[in-house]
Amino acid sequence: MSDQAGTGWSPTLAGPAPRPPRIVAKADLLPAFSAASLISLAGLFVGWVWAQLAPPQRVRVVTRDGAQAPLTAESWHRFDGLAIFVLLGLVTGVLVGVVVWLLRARRGPVMVVGAVLGSLLGAWLAMRMGLAFAQARVAAIESPELGAVVERAPVLESAWVLLAQPLTTAFAYGTLAAWNARDDLGRRLG
Repeated sequence: MSDQAGTGWSPTLAGPAPRPPRIVAKADLLPAFSAASLISLAGLFVGWVWAQLAPPQRVRVVTRDGAQAPLTAESWHRFDGLAIFVLLGLVTGVLVGVVVWLLRARRGPVMVVGAVLGSLLGAWLAMRMGLAFAQARVAAIESPELGAVVERAPVLESAWVLLAQPLTTAFAYGTLAAWNARDDLGRRLG
């Protein structure tokens, strides 16, 4: 066999081209589960923040058995509580997506699935605990008198708000992955 251009290199003597390192999904399962657990615990804090920010609705007692009717413009607070929860979910989702992306050694599909599932569980915990914290913050009057104005704890009337955080997490992570030009996502395996 002859050298190419006198360099001493021959295709048969060089051996096969080095293969890129393989990503083993099994090795990423425990870190993804750990990340999902930690992300879901952040839902407790988000629920507490929502309970502090969501405004209670003032209502007037209109019958002797305790039936209530909202005061003028107070029913808008139902939307306010919903909007605050969605905005908190969006902010939390972006933060989770960026922080999980910064875990360079574990970048990949297993970690993003763990982050999205953790975000969904965290949003559910935020909703449940937020409602409980709001109920504890707004003291209920046992037997209000007729015509009295009382406060009702904020509520979340739609379960669709749970999707804000996981969708934003997936969007933030996906945007960072698309922005990255490396085949291995900068993971630096091997």
